Amino acid sequence: MRLTVKNMIKIGVLASGNGSNLQAIINACYEGTINGIVETVVSNHSKAYALKRARREGIDTYHISSITCPVEDLALTYALYNVDLVVLAGYMKKIGESLLTSHKNKIINIHPSLLPKFGGQGMFGRKVHQAVLEAGETETGVTIHVVDKIIDHGIILEQKKIKIEENDTVDTLANRLLPVGHKLLVETINLIEKGIICL
Repeated sequence: MRLTVKNMIKIGVLASGNGSNLQAIINACYEGTINGIVETVVSNHSKAYALKRARREGIDTYHISSITCPVEDLALTYALYNVDLVVLAGYMKKIGESLLTSHKNKIINIHPSLLPKFGGQGMFGRKVHQAVLEAGETETGVTIHVVDKIIDHGIILEQKKIKIEENDTVDTLANRLLPVGHKLLVETINLIEKGIICL
Protein backbone atom coordinates (compact mmCIF):
# COMPACT_ATOMS: atom_id res chain seq x y z
CA MET A 1 0.00 0.00 0.00
CA ARG A 2 1.44 3.38 -1.00
CA LEU A 3 1.24 6.57 1.01
CA THR A 4 -0.54 9.50 -0.60
CA VAL A 5 -0.44 12.16 2.11
CA LYS A 6 -0.17 15.71 0.81
CA ASN A 7 2.96 17.83 1.31
CA MET A 8 5.27 14.84 1.28
CA ILE A 9 8.52 15.15 -0.63
CA LYS A 10 8.28 13.09 -3.81
CA ILE A 11 11.44 11.12 -4.44
CA GLY A 12 12.76 9.52 -7.62
CA VAL A 13 15.51 6.94 -7.25
CA LEU A 14 18.03 5.82 -9.87
CA ALA A 15 19.71 2.49 -9.14
CA SER A 16 21.74 0.05 -11.20
CA GLY A 17 21.91 -2.97 -8.91
CA ASN A 18 20.64 -4.49 -5.69
CA GLY A 19 18.85 -1.41 -4.40
CA SER A 20 19.65 -1.66 -0.69
CA ASN A 21 19.84 2.14 -0.47
CA LEU A 22 16.48 2.32 -2.21
CA GLN A 23 15.04 -0.08 0.37
CA ALA A 24 16.40 2.08 3.18
CA ILE A 25 14.59 5.09 1.70
CA ILE A 26 11.34 3.16 1.20
CA ASN A 27 11.46 1.87 4.80
CA ALA A 28 12.17 5.36 6.15
CA CYS A 29 9.17 6.76 4.26
CA TYR A 30 6.86 4.09 5.65
CA GLU A 31 8.23 4.54 9.17
CA GLY A 32 7.85 8.34 8.98
CA THR A 33 11.57 9.06 9.35
CA ILE A 34 11.25 10.77 5.98
CA ASN A 35 8.04 12.68 5.34
CA GLY A 36 8.05 11.52 1.76
CA ILE A 37 7.18 8.92 -0.81
CA VAL A 38 9.22 7.16 -3.46
CA GLU A 39 7.29 7.97 -6.63
CA THR A 40 9.54 6.50 -9.31
CA VAL A 41 12.46 4.10 -9.59
CA VAL A 42 14.60 3.92 -12.72
CA SER A 43 17.37 1.48 -13.59
CA ASN A 44 19.63 1.10 -16.60
CA HIS A 45 19.56 -2.69 -16.02
CA SER A 46 16.30 -4.53 -16.71
CA LYS A 47 17.10 -7.26 -14.18
CA ALA A 48 18.27 -4.97 -11.39
CA TYR A 49 16.89 -6.14 -8.07
CA ALA A 50 16.12 -2.49 -7.29
CA LEU A 51 13.27 -2.68 -9.83
CA LYS A 52 11.87 -5.78 -8.12
CA ARG A 53 11.97 -4.01 -4.77
CA ALA A 54 10.07 -1.06 -6.23
CA ARG A 55 7.45 -3.17 -8.01
CA ARG A 56 6.83 -5.11 -4.80
CA GLU A 57 5.89 -1.77 -3.18
CA GLY A 58 3.70 -0.63 -6.09
CA ILE A 59 6.15 2.06 -7.15
CA ASP A 60 6.32 3.11 -10.81
CA THR A 61 9.41 1.63 -12.46
CA TYR A 62 11.28 2.25 -15.69
CA HIS A 63 14.13 0.48 -17.44
CA ILE A 64 15.90 3.22 -19.35
CA SER A 65 19.21 2.62 -21.10
CA SER A 66 20.92 3.48 -24.36
CA ILE A 67 19.58 0.16 -25.67
CA THR A 68 15.94 0.81 -24.80
CA CYS A 69 15.98 4.50 -25.61
CA PRO A 70 18.37 6.35 -27.95
CA VAL A 71 17.67 9.64 -26.15
CA GLU A 72 18.33 8.29 -22.69
CA ASP A 73 18.73 11.66 -20.95
CA LEU A 74 15.38 12.94 -22.23
CA ALA A 75 13.67 9.70 -21.23
CA LEU A 76 15.04 10.03 -17.69
CA THR A 77 13.83 13.62 -17.53
CA TYR A 78 10.34 12.56 -18.59
CA ALA A 79 10.22 9.64 -16.15
CA LEU A 80 11.21 11.90 -13.24
CA TYR A 81 9.27 15.03 -14.21
CA ASN A 82 6.98 14.95 -11.15
CA VAL A 83 9.52 14.31 -8.36
CA ASP A 84 10.98 16.90 -6.00
CA LEU A 85 14.27 15.12 -5.37
CA VAL A 86 16.28 12.65 -7.44
CA VAL A 87 18.52 10.24 -5.53
CA LEU A 88 21.32 8.33 -7.23
CA ALA A 89 21.54 5.18 -5.13
CA GLY A 90 24.18 3.02 -6.76
CA TYR A 91 23.48 4.39 -10.23
CA MET A 92 26.42 3.71 -12.53
CA LYS A 93 25.83 6.22 -15.30
CA LYS A 94 26.65 9.89 -15.71
CA ILE A 95 23.64 12.22 -15.56
CA GLY A 96 22.97 14.19 -18.74
CA GLU A 97 22.29 17.85 -19.36
CA SER A 98 18.50 17.55 -19.65
CA LEU A 99 17.97 16.02 -16.21
CA LEU A 100 20.59 18.30 -14.63
CA THR A 101 18.68 21.29 -16.01
CA SER A 102 15.16 20.13 -15.14
CA HIS A 103 16.20 19.23 -11.58
CA LYS A 104 18.96 21.74 -11.00
CA ASN A 105 20.50 21.20 -7.54
CA LYS A 106 17.77 18.66 -6.80
CA ILE A 107 19.83 15.55 -7.59
CA ILE A 108 21.96 13.91 -4.90
CA ASN A 109 24.34 10.96 -4.95
CA ILE A 110 25.72 8.59 -2.34
CA HIS A 111 29.38 7.66 -2.76
CA PRO A 112 31.37 5.13 -0.66
CA SER A 113 34.39 7.27 0.15
CA LEU A 114 35.26 10.58 1.75
CA LEU A 115 35.11 12.78 -1.33
CA PRO A 116 37.00 14.41 -2.90
CA LYS A 117 39.23 11.38 -2.27
CA PHE A 118 38.62 8.28 -4.37
CA GLY A 119 35.94 9.69 -6.63
CA GLY A 120 35.51 10.25 -10.35
CA GLN A 121 35.29 8.13 -13.46
CA GLY A 122 35.56 4.41 -12.76
CA MET A 123 35.47 4.82 -8.99
CA PHE A 124 32.50 2.82 -7.74
CA GLY A 125 31.72 -0.12 -5.48
CA ARG A 126 34.58 -2.50 -4.73
CA LYS A 127 37.02 -0.42 -6.79
CA VAL A 128 36.69 2.42 -4.30
CA HIS A 129 37.37 0.21 -1.28
CA GLN A 130 40.32 -1.44 -3.01
CA ALA A 131 41.84 1.96 -3.81
CA VAL A 132 41.33 3.14 -0.23
CA LEU A 133 43.09 0.09 1.19
CA GLU A 134 45.94 0.23 -1.33
CA ALA A 135 46.52 3.89 -0.46
CA GLY A 136 47.03 2.98 3.19
CA GLU A 137 44.24 5.25 4.43
CA THR A 138 43.42 5.17 8.13
CA GLU A 139 39.79 6.15 7.64
CA THR A 140 37.12 6.08 4.99
CA GLY A 141 33.42 6.78 4.91
CA VAL A 142 30.37 7.79 2.94
CA THR A 143 29.59 11.06 1.20
CA ILE A 144 26.26 12.53 0.09
CA HIS A 145 26.71 15.27 -2.49
CA VAL A 146 24.82 17.31 -5.04
CA VAL A 147 25.22 16.02 -8.59
CA ASP A 148 26.66 18.30 -11.24
CA LYS A 149 28.29 17.87 -14.67
CA ILE A 150 31.43 16.27 -13.24
CA ILE A 151 31.28 12.80 -11.66
CA ASP A 152 31.52 12.87 -7.83
CA HIS A 153 32.26 16.60 -7.91
CA GLY A 154 29.21 18.48 -6.61
CA ILE A 155 28.75 20.26 -3.28
CA ILE A 156 29.19 17.92 -0.32
CA LEU A 157 26.10 17.85 1.91
CA GLU A 158 27.01 15.23 4.53
CA GLN A 159 29.83 12.81 5.33
CA LYS A 160 30.28 10.02 7.86
CA LYS A 161 33.71 8.60 8.69
CA ILE A 162 34.72 5.18 9.95
CA LYS A 163 38.16 3.92 10.96
CA ILE A 164 39.87 1.34 8.82
CA GLU A 165 40.76 -1.70 10.88
CA GLU A 166 44.11 -3.46 10.56
CA ASN A 167 42.59 -6.61 9.09
CA ASP A 168 40.03 -4.92 6.83
CA THR A 169 39.52 -6.33 3.35
CA VAL A 170 37.46 -4.96 0.49
CA ASP A 171 34.55 -7.14 1.64
CA THR A 172 34.71 -6.27 5.33
CA LEU A 173 35.01 -2.58 4.52
CA ALA A 174 32.08 -2.72 2.11
CA ASN A 175 29.96 -4.60 4.66
CA ARG A 176 30.72 -2.13 7.45
CA LEU A 177 30.05 0.90 5.25
CA LEU A 178 26.72 -0.31 3.86
CA PRO A 179 24.58 0.38 6.96
CA VAL A 180 26.49 3.62 7.54
CA GLY A 181 25.50 4.74 4.05
CA HIS A 182 21.87 3.73 4.52
CA LYS A 183 21.61 5.75 7.71
CA LEU A 184 23.39 8.80 6.31
CA LEU A 185 21.29 8.83 3.14
CA VAL A 186 18.04 8.70 5.11
CA GLU A 187 19.25 11.40 7.50
CA THR A 188 20.27 13.65 4.60
CA ILE A 189 16.93 13.29 2.81
CA ASN A 190 15.19 14.03 6.10
CA LEU A 191 17.22 17.25 6.48
CA ILE A 192 16.40 18.24 2.90
CA GLU A 193 12.69 17.53 3.42
CA LYS A 194 12.68 19.64 6.57
CA GLY A 195 14.48 22.50 4.80
CA ILE A 196 17.49 22.29 7.12
CA ILE A 197 19.62 21.49 4.08
CA CYS A 198 18.61 23.90 1.32
CA LEU A 199 19.24 22.79 -2.25
